[in-house]
Amino acid sequence: MKAALCKSLDGPAGITVENLPDPVAAPGEAIVRVEAAALNFLDTLITRGKYQYKPELPFSPSAEFAGIVDSVAPGVTDVRPGQRVFGYVGYGAAREMLAVATERLIPLPDGVSTEVGATLTVTYGTAIHGLRDRGRLQAGETVAVLGASGGAGLAAVEVAKLLGARVIAVASSPEKLEVCKQRGADLTIDYSQSDLKTALRELTDGRGVDVVYDCVGGEHAEPAVRAMAWGGRFLVVGFAAGQIPKIPLNLLLLKSCDLVGVFWGESTRRDPAGHRRNMVDIARWVAEKKLAPHIHRSMPVEQIGDAIRLLDARTVTGKVVVTF
Repeated sequence: MKAALCKSLDGPAGITVENLPDPVAAPGEAIVRVEAAALNFLDTLITRGKYQYKPELPFSPSAEFAGIVDSVAPGVTDVRPGQRVFGYVGYGAAREMLAVATERLIPLPDGVSTEVGATLTVTYGTAIHGLRDRGRLQAGETVAVLGASGGAGLAAVEVAKLLGARVIAVASSPEKLEVCKQRGADLTIDYSQSDLKTALRELTDGRGVDVVYDCVGGEHAEPAVRAMAWGGRFLVVGFAAGQIPKIPLNLLLLKSCDLVGVFWGESTRRDPAGHRRNMVDIARWVAEKKLAPHIHRSMPVEQIGDAIRLLDARTVTGKVVVTF
């Protein structure tokens, strides 16, 4: 089988594509013939040894995939050969044949391509877990999405709209904000041109934002907390800016608001049944055309280094996918 291998922690420069022996399913596993694997910002970090978990070298990048079940271990009955599936594995999906515990596999509905299916778990899984499970988002509330034009942000914009929220997309250019509007954002803020706290207050008539979905961290987190509504929830999703903010705790007291961690990857391990329910909902919404995942670019796996460089450059809107 063909596999992308990170052989040194040098980012794209450390990745090669090689042929490896096909895997064999262990008890409780299936072998999936991967047709597409999606990349995320975490791949720019994990290939440099900067992510919160550090796999031993060599390893394959990509946390999510979609394909067709090729074979199953003896006694496995919950999936079958020939079934179309998608799933999340943390890392290691950028290989042609993948051994996966069957509990991690979600059926891919008819009419949803494997390229689209590969993009669903990380961004949409995080969005629905963050907004619905952790943020307790209610219809009619206002959500501000920081870093709204990236893969995680666009998914949050779409899911928040499906859950009945009024969505304010925050990004760094008019071009990026136009993509957010196309995905359903009601209002937009260009934080390269505006004071974020003031803009959020103005767009909520001084009331403040009920939920902040922060994919970015850095200097914009504190102004967003200062623009929270009474009883609001600030969702800590990621730190794409590269800087972990320090929030004055008195702000939480003054607004009686919550600072809420969203560690989606760990939640899939601790609550696999909840993760499955969420992903079945996401897949159904995609099949019903209620969600429209945006693929910035699809590239053959031989170009995975170039694909990660696109993420490095912060020019991507939506997702980058590598195909076999």
